[in-house]
Amino acid sequence: MDKRVNSSRSTSDPWDEVARHLGIDLYLDLQPDPTASPRGRGARRRHSLAEALRAAIDDGRLPAGTRLPPYRSLAADVGLARGTVASVYQELIAEGWLVARQGSGTHVADTVGRARTGTEPTAVTAEPPTPCHNFTLGQPNSSLFPRADWIASTRRAITDAPDDAFAPGHPQGTARLRRSLAGYLARARGVRAEPDQIVLTTSVMNALELLSRSVFGEDIAVESHGLPFHRHVIERGGTSTVPAPIDADGAVVDDLPDTATGVLLTPSHQFPTGVSLSPRRRAAVIEWARSGGRLIIEDDYDGELRYDREPVGALQALGPDVVIHAGSVSKSLSPAVRVAWLVLPPRLVDTVVWAKGIREPDASIVDQLVLADLIDSGAYDRHIRRSRQYYRRRRDRITGRLARTGVRVPGIAAGLHAVIPLPADTEPRLVAEAARRGFALAPLSFFRHPASGVTDGMTADCGGLGGGVVVGFGTPAASAFAADVEALADLVADYLPNRRLRAE
Repeated sequence: MDKRVNSSRSTSDPWDEVARHLGIDLYLDLQPDPTASPRGRGARRRHSLAEALRAAIDDGRLPAGTRLPPYRSLAADVGLARGTVASVYQELIAEGWLVARQGSGTHVADTVGRARTGTEPTAVTAEPPTPCHNFTLGQPNSSLFPRADWIASTRRAITDAPDDAFAPGHPQGTARLRRSLAGYLARARGVRAEPDQIVLTTSVMNALELLSRSVFGEDIAVESHGLPFHRHVIERGGTSTVPAPIDADGAVVDDLPDTATGVLLTPSHQFPTGVSLSPRRRAAVIEWARSGGRLIIEDDYDGELRYDREPVGALQALGPDVVIHAGSVSKSLSPAVRVAWLVLPPRLVDTVVWAKGIREPDASIVDQLVLADLIDSGAYDRHIRRSRQYYRRRRDRITGRLARTGVRVPGIAAGLHAVIPLPADTEPRLVAEAARRGFALAPLSFFRHPASGVTDGMTADCGGLGGGVVVGFGTPAASAFAADVEALADLVADYLPNRRLRAE
């Protein structure tokens, strides 16, 4: 039925047929002077068109190489005769402003623009230099993005979507993705949720900011070492953060302050140490939350990317009434896919949705539909499994090479980063030298909460050392990875307490 309606509409609307043959849009201010005499109006408008085109080219609004509309199209848009516009084009071609290329229309000449007037171009901020050895954190390897699956899912999702899928959507996000996520998270992460408990956002950072405006109290606890943006967005929303120490079993939940209204954890794979919250502490923090009417915010950081055994299940499964589960596809797919989610206790859904707002910016509906199809078709699972194999080989390569240098990398075999422990006084010197040699990496101190001490149980687990560097092994290109690892091992070896351990 829809196809017949659309076909009928295009046949009965003459403008639809005209629009198909018009060229590109071009804005030119050709408003006539209302005080001018009608005599010679055509000549004045022709002169105004020529001057407007020269000005647009000269000030950079029409850069070199820009294609102009066909003269018939521009004539219709500005209300001039075709011959008038054609003669203006010929005039500017003769002056060198424009060039006419056979078969490709009329373009702005490559030799004109700001350089023609002798003025200096506007300064452009230079991009930072590309590092020689890129161990940037928080990035999956871009070559793994499942392009073929994404294209196939896009085709299916757009073809099958009803018309109202492209209208303003529900603030919770499209129902199709919420259904798909509820099933996937239950199967792969053990999350207990119904689709109407899920609120879709663009990122975990956006989700935390939303929570800080809606359900957080005066202060919540965060891990003493963690992602800086966690505390930044929470504090921006008016909630204070207090650090909770971490050790080999994760956050020390017995030390959580009674005054805190909640705690933010990365229990499956603590960032940056890489340890998991122990089963005893998982039970203890659920009891802590329930006994005091508090909340637990679980960032399922790298929860799917575990290599030594099956991923650790989500903490939310132990306490769906007190745990808010947050996740995204920024590590599993790409940071460019702006889709994340909150799985909320039912009592909080209306509060969070109200805070989000009816027309708040949200993840692209198209991306939501495509992700739903990836999940439903099994392509997302296949991509995760391929990614695990790829990153396992990388982690084995980097930890094995560092072991031959005399360095043991702590934490479980998971995620996209590794912590290289160092003495506290060595960290700044190694980081400075790393910058000189062209490395992109991060000091461990960067992730320390300002109110926490230099040393805690976490550093004791790393052999009593108070510092270190954190490297992202997902980022380097495949062609450079082996050389990057060798360069990293050489860098670390130069700063070992006992340099005789350096690899041959």
